[in-house]
Amino acid sequence: MHLKSVSFTLLMLTPLVFAAEFDPLNTHALVSPNEMKQNACHNVDLEKELTLSDVINMALCHNPQTKIAWETSLYHAAQVGMSRAAYLPTLSASGSASRGTNSETMTGNSENISVTLSYLLYDFGKRDASYDNTRALLDAALYSENDTLQTVFLLALEAYYNLFGSQASLDAAYEAERSAFESLNAAKTRYGVGVVTPADTLQAQTAYSQAMLNRIQAQGNLKTAQGELAAILGLLPDTSLRLRVPKLSLPDGSFEKNIRALMEEAQRLRPDLMAASAKIKASEASLKAAKAEHLPSFSLSATKGSTETVYNTTQRNSSIGLYVSIPIFTGFNTKYKVQAAQQQLKISEAEYERLSQDANLEVYKTYQTLVSQTQATRTSADLVASAQASYDLALGRYKAGVGTILDLLSAQSALASAKQQHIQALYTWYISKATLAKSMGSLDFSVIKGQP
Repeated sequence: MHLKSVSFTLLMLTPLVFAAEFDPLNTHALVSPNEMKQNACHNVDLEKELTLSDVINMALCHNPQTKIAWETSLYHAAQVGMSRAAYLPTLSASGSASRGTNSETMTGNSENISVTLSYLLYDFGKRDASYDNTRALLDAALYSENDTLQTVFLLALEAYYNLFGSQASLDAAYEAERSAFESLNAAKTRYGVGVVTPADTLQAQTAYSQAMLNRIQAQGNLKTAQGELAAILGLLPDTSLRLRVPKLSLPDGSFEKNIRALMEEAQRLRPDLMAASAKIKASEASLKAAKAEHLPSFSLSATKGSTETVYNTTQRNSSIGLYVSIPIFTGFNTKYKVQAAQQQLKISEAEYERLSQDANLEVYKTYQTLVSQTQATRTSADLVASAQASYDLALGRYKAGVGTILDLLSAQSALASAKQQHIQALYTWYISKATLAKSMGSLDFSVIKGQP
């Protein structure tokens, strides 16, 4: 008999399998949104003045980095679902239909359909190890997501303060330009009455031109800062934002603690270290699964089906049995799987050690930076006060005819520099404080509590 056959596999429950909302093993519950991100995703009116909290909320909700971290967590949750599925039985259906003729020119149809139920009973821990591996990788992804949220939090905070730092620098540049113009007018007045030489006017003109150049550069820096902030918020760089001006005060020493205690706290709280620790557990589970590759597995299988032949006879069959699969030789595949898993475990352990050392150094450096910045902020405030008094004195002396243009220009330059340093020191202190919290793994909205 020459048969022309067509075989097909029946997909059971197809609508449910492919439904996007169908999650029978409830894996989405394993990746409920991070509390910080969950609170962030609310509508923000861009027409109103945005506070620092609004800016950070927008960044956490719309920055591409947080979206990638969230989708990565969902991916690993699906991997957990795959490993959980190994504990459940499988049900499959198959069938075939054919039509053929024999040498006696007889024709007929043949149909076959069967349903098979299979269930893995025991595999010496390979299935458990696979689940432990995917669960640990999910934990690592969730910790990494938390680390990403803190990173974006810090980026938004830095961009926010840098923008206002740039605005303050521009304001200082405008003030320096006005002072330079006033000095130029004073020099021209004295030259007009014949008190000074043209050199005074030329020097004052040079200082005024330099002040104008500094102001133009400050305007460009402000535009750049505005674009950077908008991009971090997931907006186009040319998007206009209305921001509430922060009310900053001179810092105190409330953050000062024993540096060793800070490093120990970082070892407990940093999400990247937690992620690295979870990856060690995942590598241990992978090694366990690899070692179980050469062990037998026991499965239960049951089949029921029927066949209708070309002679219009029906055959029904059913079977149930216990199956044992014993790997004998796999071309040394298992050997190298174990070896690779062992090396991966060593890599994961070394990576954790590297991150641990980096964390201690980062905490130490950011703490020392914050201490230095605190002192710089206080000193810069005193510097502005003394520079202002010096400039007022120099201007008065020059107008009275008892001071030189060089004294006035020097005092003017010192005042502009002092104001610039104080502005930058103050905003940098707030950024440094948040950076220290990030290096310890504890950056959240409590760090900006009380700030507008």
